[in-house]
Amino acid sequence: MVMNTLDAITLQKLFLAGAKRIEAKKEYINELNVFPVPDGDTGTNMSLTIMAAAREVSAIENPTIAVLAKAISSGSLRGARGNSGVILSQLFRGFTKEIQEHETVTVAIMAAAFERAVETAYKAVMKPKEGTILTVARGGAEKAAELVGQTEDLVYFADEVIKHMDSVLAKTPDMLPVLKEAGVVDSGGQGLLEVLKGAYDAMLGKEVDITIEASKPVTKSTDSTSSEPVDIKFGYCTEFIVMLEKEYTLNTEKEFKGYLESIGDSIVVVSDDDIVKVHVHTNDPGLAIQRALTYGSLTSMKIDNMREEHHEKLIKEAEKMQAEAAEKKKDEPMKEVGFISVSIGEGVNEIFKGLGVDYLIEGGQTMNPSTEDMLNAIEQVNAKTIFILPNNKNIILAAEQAKQLTEDKEIIVIPTKTIPQGITAVINFVYDKSPEENMERMIEEMSRVKSGQVTYAVRDTTIDGKEIHQGDIMGIGDSAILTVGNAIHSTTVNLVKSLVDEDSELISLYYGEEVNEEDANKVAEAIMSLYPDVDVEVHSGGQPIYYYVLSVE
Repeated sequence: MVMNTLDAITLQKLFLAGAKRIEAKKEYINELNVFPVPDGDTGTNMSLTIMAAAREVSAIENPTIAVLAKAISSGSLRGARGNSGVILSQLFRGFTKEIQEHETVTVAIMAAAFERAVETAYKAVMKPKEGTILTVARGGAEKAAELVGQTEDLVYFADEVIKHMDSVLAKTPDMLPVLKEAGVVDSGGQGLLEVLKGAYDAMLGKEVDITIEASKPVTKSTDSTSSEPVDIKFGYCTEFIVMLEKEYTLNTEKEFKGYLESIGDSIVVVSDDDIVKVHVHTNDPGLAIQRALTYGSLTSMKIDNMREEHHEKLIKEAEKMQAEAAEKKKDEPMKEVGFISVSIGEGVNEIFKGLGVDYLIEGGQTMNPSTEDMLNAIEQVNAKTIFILPNNKNIILAAEQAKQLTEDKEIIVIPTKTIPQGITAVINFVYDKSPEENMERMIEEMSRVKSGQVTYAVRDTTIDGKEIHQGDIMGIGDSAILTVGNAIHSTTVNLVKSLVDEDSELISLYYGEEVNEEDANKVAEAIMSLYPDVDVEVHSGGQPIYYYVLSVE
């Protein structure tokens, strides 16, 4: 098969096929993440980013290259989530800038587009690191340039570029020691390859599903006056079938049902020869899935957010109220300064509201907010200068991207990587100082904060010299996993020990939704007995996934 040019209709099909491929492979890509934490991972972020563009691309009925280029670029830029998603969106941005003036795409144009994509992505990252998606993309661009003049066949060209990028990806562990230690290749580079392989399959004429469903909300953005949702004890209706691979007796089924009862309700477990059908309402579908995987492989998986369905009407009413409030704000004079913060739980929300934050974007660890979420928040805050607190290292690039896309307000992104850093930054804002002076002050003060998080491992791995097994409790510092244990209490205390030094004066504990106040106070008492001269504060954070978020100052 030979193909010397791509027209708009073919390019549309290739892009949608690439998007569908990474969506199907996202969990595989997530498994390549070095840190075994249960949060918004690379595959999820890249999939959500490209699917935001795919929905726009899919809606185009009579495409031209220019129209496709605009949809791919704007859709991915606004939908970008996490560092990997932002970098992917920048690759698309550079690629589409190169092809937008052409009616068809040839090998020479494709190679130039690859080169511009890489240039654009590298410029978007302040400190590019080799052994990542950037390295894999650059390898593809270099191979593409080499093939110009050697062939005019786009099928041969694509095959050679993908094979070369595969070889570059295989070398990423030699470039980043942390990848070698964990025994994985770079997840972002793998994600990029999945997109290209999906497009290549479509180019070869393979039957590929390119239907794109309408978008569903995946994060919730609220201002400080938003309504509380009606309480539903267990929010996710979880169904799947276990294809049994191990012995499954009546006692096994009894134990399995008992476990499901400990994490949810509305339980149905039906065994039939070598399969088990499961239904459960729970707040953590992952726990049910992890236990089921010990019996065999899973199929026919379905997870529905019942809170989302139950509150659809409430959400629509809230959106209407929000739009009316936004219209009202337009008629009000702009205040000088406003604040947007990413937050992770009701308790943390209340703390930020109490500190004067105008708008909260809920998501953080469990679902990295997109650039679009940031832009919507910016629109809602009626201020000339807006400070954004990402409070997560994987959200900073999306905030910076939103800053670049905002023209009518001055946006200052304070590069907070944790919730405690965000709290410290906003506490140290001084209203009679200039935005520039405050930015400097906030960054300086947040740098004095040592942060920690306590959560569980979702996979086996080796990292930071520690052998970690699924289900272990991990104490994570600002840049490394500092302690690993079997119990939440002892791991939290050990994490504090690794952060406290002779200059420490205050330890703040924010306990999550799975920890009760009594247990949190016991941890605080243990810390106070170790450090009687250090003040210890306990707050209800209400965050999911992380048993404790803490800071040492």
